[in-house]
Amino acid sequence: MTTVTPDPVSAAIAAFEPTFPLAVACSGGADSTALLAACSSRWPGQVRAVHVHHGLQEAADDFVARCEQTCRNLQVPLTVLKVDARHAPGESPENAARTARYRALDAYAQGTGAAAGTDEGAAPVRSIALAHHADDQVETMLLALSRGAGLAGLACMPARWERDGVEFHRPLLEVSGAAVRGFALAFGLGWAEDPSNDDERYTRNRIRARLMPALETTFPHFRETFVRSALHAAQAQSVLDEVAAADLEAVGAPPRLKDLQALSVGRQAQVLRRWLRTIHDTTPDTAQLAELQRQLAACRTRGHQLRLKVGRGFVVREGDALGWYNPAVLPPAT
Repeated sequence: MTTVTPDPVSAAIAAFEPTFPLAVACSGGADSTALLAACSSRWPGQVRAVHVHHGLQEAADDFVARCEQTCRNLQVPLTVLKVDARHAPGESPENAARTARYRALDAYAQGTGAAAGTDEGAAPVRSIALAHHADDQVETMLLALSRGAGLAGLACMPARWERDGVEFHRPLLEVSGAAVRGFALAFGLGWAEDPSNDDERYTRNRIRARLMPALETTFPHFRETFVRSALHAAQAQSVLDEVAAADLEAVGAPPRLKDLQALSVGRQAQVLRRWLRTIHDTTPDTAQLAELQRQLAACRTRGHQLRLKVGRGFVVREGDALGWYNPAVLPPAT
């Protein structure tokens, strides 16, 4: 008896357990088209598609047309969300587009506002699937390494996370890009090619064009090992997050100087990051955090003041504790 081994995409979708209704974020490219086809084939009638129209390229309307054709062929309802993804001065165009895209998907999932695009009478979306694959994860890790990222950065993209009751999934994160395109070709799926993918002014494209082939030659199994390393980093970071959460509860929010000073340097750094990120929605860079810890160590007398630029605002001493403020929003406590 011959055993038929499923292709990697079908195997990944067989292991995928979303909550329904499920929406697939579809760009019109090969990866998201393959994901949409695989999901709609497995769960007919329970899948819808959502396309974010960035309006940044001349080909943007072609992407919409391709999504519309694909969804007609697959008999999947499509929602198109138009966003303003223009970047501010000094902001990365890629980051601006990514931020706009996720905001639109969040609004769509929550069904908030006319721009959210929720079909009238349709059940709210419970899960959104994204088509990032193993090659995308490797590129993300290489970018993180090039920037000197810590564990949080090396954890790269999570396979699943939840926000405001909506699940986000990346079911193809362990599947190679070649396998995803192979699936699309095997099933005769058409897709649109993004011309910006060949523009080597973007760092990610240079990684794809220059480093990925070299890794393929030198380390043939690099996708599996890099993805595994990202998983290990994510697991280690989750432990650090648990410790930091317990430490922040112990030192208080705002954190008390004496209790902070009693922590080891590493735990102190983690709890300061967590306090700034979770309470004040800001993140210190490496130099800012090191200087904050240096000044914190020296802050032993009542008369020793502290005021340091951190993230989008300032960390200051407020009596026996630390405070943070953004001068554009709120003056420091007196």
